[in-house]
Amino acid sequence: MSKTIVVTGASSGFGAMTVRALADAGHTVYAGMRGTTGRNQASAADAARYASEHAVDLRAVELDVSDQASVDAAIAGIIEDAGRLDVVVHNAGHMVLGPTEAFTPEQLAQVYDTNVLSTQRVNRAALPHLRAQGDGLLVWVGSSSTRGGTPPYLAPYFAAKAAEDSLAVSYAAEVARFGIDTTIVVPGLFTTGTNHFTNAGHPEDTAVAEAYETRYAGLMEQVGKRLAELSPADADPGEVARQIAAVVDLPKGKRPFRVHIDPADDGAEVVNAVGDRVRREFYDRIGLTDLLSPAGA
Repeated sequence: MSKTIVVTGASSGFGAMTVRALADAGHTVYAGMRGTTGRNQASAADAARYASEHAVDLRAVELDVSDQASVDAAIAGIIEDAGRLDVVVHNAGHMVLGPTEAFTPEQLAQVYDTNVLSTQRVNRAALPHLRAQGDGLLVWVGSSSTRGGTPPYLAPYFAAKAAEDSLAVSYAAEVARFGIDTTIVVPGLFTTGTNHFTNAGHPEDTAVAEAYETRYAGLMEQVGKRLAELSPADADPGEVARQIAAVVDLPKGKRPFRVHIDPADDGAEVVNAVGDRVRREFYDRIGLTDLLSPAGA
């Protein structure tokens, strides 16, 4: 059954791949991105071209996840245009690289805003509609870094993704009785094909960053090189998009709580399995097992 879907951060990387995979699967897909007539005009045009060439329903929509008014307008416009909204894919995110101390508090807040607060803005705009229809799916694109190997110089990003994961886990229980399903997609290391490292931010306090170079000279390059070596040559970031499309097409209540796509196998799947088991057992102990699956499943 065709669904109406919005994907945030869809101008490049996982987001751009995901909107195409979902459109190819027959869904009506809105590729959320900021600056559709400015910085991301080319990405919006690429989406329109893909829709025309492949005869699919893929539409770029102006959606700046850092601006509640923009988010509200985008979600309202989608519902007015399509008549409903079925799936929200929280994909927008931003990575930064560098010694943690060298980032200003304002920079950490910005990373947190992009990776965490953005999901709250979108949820507050979309969930009233999903709750009213008693059906829907939230897909959270997380990171294996929240539970797996955590190399240095990525702390602000890792911390933000961990916060997003915690938010997703709590939301899953809180929307279940409204018939809303949840899946957390956990990509592992992909050093190519996503622009994560290419577009990564860097610390503003260059003096502190230089001080760290006296003891950790070349560490950033070393980390990047070692991470690339860990990733198999055939690691395909497109698999993340394919897995999201597969989750969307599964029946309510049959979707996995987590899906790991981790070619480097950093250990997150092992740790998450324990954490998710503890969660299930705890909900059973306190008599809230119904919150582990959406109503109407």
